[in-house]
Amino acid sequence: MDLFDLRGKAAIVTGGNGGLGRGMALGLAAAGANLVIAARDQAKTAETAAELRQMYGVEVLEVQVDVCDESSVHAMVEQTLTTFGRLNILINNAGTNIRRPPEELSMDDWRTIMDTNLTSTFLCSQAVYDAMVQGGGGKIINNGSMFSIFGGSHVLAYGASKGGVVQFTKSLAVAWAKDNIQVNAILPGWLYTTLTNQAIRDLPGLHERVLSRSPQARWGEPEDLAGVAVFLASKASDFITGVALPVDGGYSVMAP
Repeated sequence: MDLFDLRGKAAIVTGGNGGLGRGMALGLAAAGANLVIAARDQAKTAETAAELRQMYGVEVLEVQVDVCDESSVHAMVEQTLTTFGRLNILINNAGTNIRRPPEELSMDDWRTIMDTNLTSTFLCSQAVYDAMVQGGGGKIINNGSMFSIFGGSHVLAYGASKGGVVQFTKSLAVAWAKDNIQVNAILPGWLYTTLTNQAIRDLPGLHERVLSRSPQARWGEPEDLAGVAVFLASKASDFITGVALPVDGGYSVMAP
């Protein structure tokens, strides 16, 4: 038995058309899972979906979704079930950040970050529950951050939302263990994405500081999340739930 075989499984990846979501989607597709790439930018989604089909021969459903809107999220789940007849894996990856000092953060900024990063994780998880129960179980993977465990002067709302993702993960893991649903979080370190590339531009010296503190002495790439996504989505992790797993090249364990 191949513990990492995802053939015949159906997986939703929110924000899966680029960055970290695309990296995780690549891993699931390589393991044989059929995918739902759910995001706002339809053109970008179509490009990623075509790439996955060509590289791995899997089925890919393209869904335009607003993960902060309950009706849009439920429509995403219904489209998944109509297309694949099952739903086994959910990766709550969609997220955003607005980098400002706390005294300059507006209420609209706060709500945007909290809704996109944390509330959407609740909405999507709740929406897939019935389908996973009917299928005999499932896997939910929530995307946290290094700022789930560290503080930062310009990431007040972002850090609060990502810390919330970890606590949400733990509580949901306890609540749904009876349903054979494992819920875990990934805490990506400094990986090259649109958000971190902007941080490099905004924060002089950030690139060098990350390199000096990382035991592996490099920034990560989105593809560095492919393997951990497969692990947490597969039978290999059936006895692992409620975990927040750093994927950071050792950044979080090396003394500054």
